[in-house]
Amino acid sequence: MPRRTPRSTLDRLRTPGRFPKFLKTAAICALVAGLLSPTAAGTAQAATPDDHCGGRCSDILPPGENGNATLAEILLNQLFGTQPAHAEDQLGPYADLAGGYSALTDAKINNFFDDASFGVPSGQVASTEKPAGRGDVTIVRDKKRGVPHITGTTRYGTEFGAGYAAAEDRLWLMDVFRHVGRGGLTPFAGGAAANQGLEQEFWRNAPYTEADLQAQIDHVAAGAGDRGRQALDDVNAYLDGINAYIDASDRGRYFPGEYVLTGHKDSITNAGTIDHFKVTDLVALASVVGSLFGSGGGGEVENAVSLLAAQSKYGVAEGTEVWESFRERNDPEAVLTVHDGESFPYASRPDDPKGAALPDAGSVTREPLVYDRTGSATASAATAASATAATTALGSARRGMSNALVVSGKHTASGHPIAVFGPQTGYFAPQLLMLQEIQGPGISARGASFAGLSMYVELGRGQDYSWSATTSGQDIIDTYAVELCQDDHHYLLHGTCTAMEKVEQKNSWTPSVADGTAAGSYTMRAWRTAYGPVEYRATVGGTKVAYTTLRSSYLHEADSIVGFQMLNDPDYVKGPEDFQSAAQHINFTFNWFYADSRHTAYYNSGDNPVRASGVDAEFPVWARPAYEWRNWDPATNTADYTPASQHPNSLDQDYYISWNNKQAKDYTTASWGDGSVHRGDLLEDRVKRLVTAGGVTRSALVKAMADAALADLRAEDVLPKLLKVVTSSPVTDSTAAAAVSKLSAWVSAGARRTETSAGSKKYADADAIRILDAWWPLLVKAEFQPGLGGDLYTAFTANLPVDESPSAGHGPTGSHAGSSFQYGWWSYVDKDIRAVLGEPVQGPLARTYCGGGNLASCRDILIGTLKQAAGATASQVYPGDDQCSAGDQWCADSIVQRTLGGIKHGKIGWQNRPTYQQVVEYTSHR
Repeated sequence: MPRRTPRSTLDRLRTPGRFPKFLKTAAICALVAGLLSPTAAGTAQAATPDDHCGGRCSDILPPGENGNATLAEILLNQLFGTQPAHAEDQLGPYADLAGGYSALTDAKINNFFDDASFGVPSGQVASTEKPAGRGDVTIVRDKKRGVPHITGTTRYGTEFGAGYAAAEDRLWLMDVFRHVGRGGLTPFAGGAAANQGLEQEFWRNAPYTEADLQAQIDHVAAGAGDRGRQALDDVNAYLDGINAYIDASDRGRYFPGEYVLTGHKDSITNAGTIDHFKVTDLVALASVVGSLFGSGGGGEVENAVSLLAAQSKYGVAEGTEVWESFRERNDPEAVLTVHDGESFPYASRPDDPKGAALPDAGSVTREPLVYDRTGSATASAATAASATAATTALGSARRGMSNALVVSGKHTASGHPIAVFGPQTGYFAPQLLMLQEIQGPGISARGASFAGLSMYVELGRGQDYSWSATTSGQDIIDTYAVELCQDDHHYLLHGTCTAMEKVEQKNSWTPSVADGTAAGSYTMRAWRTAYGPVEYRATVGGTKVAYTTLRSSYLHEADSIVGFQMLNDPDYVKGPEDFQSAAQHINFTFNWFYADSRHTAYYNSGDNPVRASGVDAEFPVWARPAYEWRNWDPATNTADYTPASQHPNSLDQDYYISWNNKQAKDYTTASWGDGSVHRGDLLEDRVKRLVTAGGVTRSALVKAMADAALADLRAEDVLPKLLKVVTSSPVTDSTAAAAVSKLSAWVSAGARRTETSAGSKKYADADAIRILDAWWPLLVKAEFQPGLGGDLYTAFTANLPVDESPSAGHGPTGSHAGSSFQYGWWSYVDKDIRAVLGEPVQGPLARTYCGGGNLASCRDILIGTLKQAAGATASQVYPGDDQCSAGDQWCADSIVQRTLGGIKHGKIGWQNRPTYQQVVEYTSHR
């Protein structure tokens, strides 16, 4: 039964926005009158299973649970800013933590989070629903947030209800991403540059055919035993629930309004269809999620290009040493998640590298993806830039996200472990994740799941335990140089000249009222080999090669379903070892964290291939049997993988922190910049202080997270050393002296980017923040480019962007994405400046760069760039974009819920924290 209704009171209407040009005024009255749908009310309460959290489990997921809107609701939102019920109601509490955390107590936690206890109290039941009239499942929604609580008496009914609830909350988004996963978004949603960019971004990484998608399902069903067969049954029941909702919403005409705006449905006659979902759609969805969050590694060609530039500048021996010092594969000063000294060697630098296939200088070209553009798909600089900008927010999810703070019961006030953790999945309208509770045979969990993959809770809590994940980024991707034969589309496979497989996706679209584009078309083309898709072409020693990208999860995106099934099973997970066993079945690269009333645990997941002896994972290698993964089967893309004991793992360490930092000693990630300064240090320093003092509480751990979320990493951990150089002699220049004074005062005040008062949209220490935002890229270039030379400096910045401040419009995350300070040259500046100051540095850079190592010369460089930065106006530092006026510093930093549908939400102030977040402290155990 439909449940959607917009808020109706006039005092909730906002200032009207610009009316979308594609909406027809004549239809408004009929649409508003005919498409608003009533809410099903009820007082029934689902039976509450064992809940051992004692009211101490909380969570939050902005902007809100409701991600579907009828056409009428979209019209009201676009015209007056009116929000559908539960579409934006978690955004305010989430945003308010930035101004309220300093006075936080345990009693106030749920002012900023929501109670995550199982069940719904009878007085809080907003609706009770028997989807499709089934007697074996009930969906209860709470009044406060509209979260679905799904209770089934049969396994099939439970999963049917999960699919039905998912479609109620995210049908349009699920449809968008099943098309993204197939590279076919533009025929579905129109030829806007953003749509072109999305489908190109993800199809390049996983150019699957329908047969490939089906094969993944067959592999799980056949190869994972009883659990694999149960997973397939669960998926089919879940699909039946999704499709039942599609049929019901079509009959009742309360389907998402985006289907009308994109021409799939007619608002007057109801003509048109919404295609049913099928099992391969979910694999296509999983391929997008896996590409975003769980595919660490790659970049070997880019590494090779910068290595060659270093060797060209300094010679082979010294150039290699310089390159390695910037790569920071195993930096002794890096913050670690497993910090007890245990070593987990992986992807280490071999003593005698073998099989390297470095390109000839200047020979690398990227394999073209798009062909035969016509009409509005014709390539232009403007279209390319727009498409790039449109995909950076989703790109941020892949590059920088998620944190965890977990403290053992030995150091808490209650004696029970405490965890504050969650994934940073970016900020979207609707959100990629959705909340739910599922209770049924073999399933008992509440938490967040990716829309369209919510047959299980993927991050959340069970009856007496909680779990979460951060992206780990260890290297499960390798690049192979396949030698060409006969022509550019044949290659040598174990000595036989073999044809590459051509896979094409032809996309065309008609003129769209939704995005204003004219008709157009283009073809995406991928050439696939047994070693993966072709990504680059080059020559190696004069021999023509194609560089291919092979990842262990390629053709295996569906494999992880069994691990998630285990995490939801109360009969499987009864303690930390069971949790680790479940996480071992997840082949994506994640750091997994666990807490119950007695124990904490950590496990790093992913299918880490066993490489041939002597192969250096940092660079391309020849596609020959001697350099392949051990026991690699090209027909199935399976190989030997490192055993669980060799993955970083731990039980009951005093505390764990993770912010996409290095996992453990000797464990090499694919990320550049895991050195002496990393944003993980912001958590490490705060949590370590709490643990040293003892008596940690939930509110104290939330405060530590929230304080780190507002900290400027550069200002906290690098700026004091820069100022030490600048003030090593009296600063006589008035402009520089004034800047030093402002920066010093900001550091003394805590180096945070905070408002003058809650809601002011003006920063305290605004001048200091502006100066550092302008200074950082200037000082880095002036510090390093003279010594490295222009070519090598450019190559290194391609490996690792110089800056990732909240307002940065460049770098991996773009603007308004929240996640900041993961990628940048903070460690390089820190090590170099300490060397100039004569301070001890473990794992130093191969050379000292600032002023050639001379303190006075370095000081001159810093003062000169500081004066330049101090003179930059706010409009120059924050030039404005589609969201903000030039010079608006707060807005430049602000978080925007990027629209993936018809509903828009407001901006919130910057916080560098997970999107979905739990605060948990269990009081008992089964």
